[in-house]
Amino acid sequence: MNAFLLGILSSLVTSALLLALSLLRASRPLWWLTAACSWFTGTGLRRVYRRQVSAEHTMSQDLAKAQWVKVMAGRGNILTREAFAPLWAGDVSPASVQILLPDPDTPHGSWLDRRSQDIARFDPGFTSALLRSQVRANIDYLIRAAHARPGIRMRSYDLPHTCRVIATDKVAYLTFYSDDAHGRNSPCLYARAPGLLYTIALQQFDTAWANSTEVSTTLR
Repeated sequence: MNAFLLGILSSLVTSALLLALSLLRASRPLWWLTAACSWFTGTGLRRVYRRQVSAEHTMSQDLAKAQWVKVMAGRGNILTREAFAPLWAGDVSPASVQILLPDPDTPHGSWLDRRSQDIARFDPGFTSALLRSQVRANIDYLIRAAHARPGIRMRSYDLPHTCRVIATDKVAYLTFYSDDAHGRNSPCLYARAPGLLYTIALQQFDTAWANSTEVSTTLR
């Protein structure tokens, strides 16, 4: 009898473990587990996206509800995609939008050149000149967007940059650049305020902002 009961119990335990593992392979149960661990540790981490592009739908919703927005990007392509459409389309109007982009006119050997060399290893069509031209194009786009939207300020930086920061008064998205993928295909952490990761995101942005140069938003 005991052997019979042990057999049933072992089968139930095995089934429960298999069910738990199968659920954790899905996004939402894994996010629930991450949020629970975050609550205990105080990190504020709620979700982990394997690719930043997967976070852009939720990002768009958070931007539409934001009172203020801070962005530090390595190129700025995301600012021209659908994730940021709520800010430029006139649907919402945060009191403040601060944007940090690399300075495309830095001397040879700057961070932009080093980043372009990293990208060229997995994207052979990429050059330093191309990266600089893409940053300039995104700055021109934002200057026109800022012309129709009050409260937008833009600065340029020349600093080592390994993480994209997109933050609002409630959440922060941290995308860590890798040596073998573009930012949109790199891992992205979703953190809520208050929490350690949210605080770190704001500290990184504010430090770079204090060491950056104002970009005029006057139409050229």
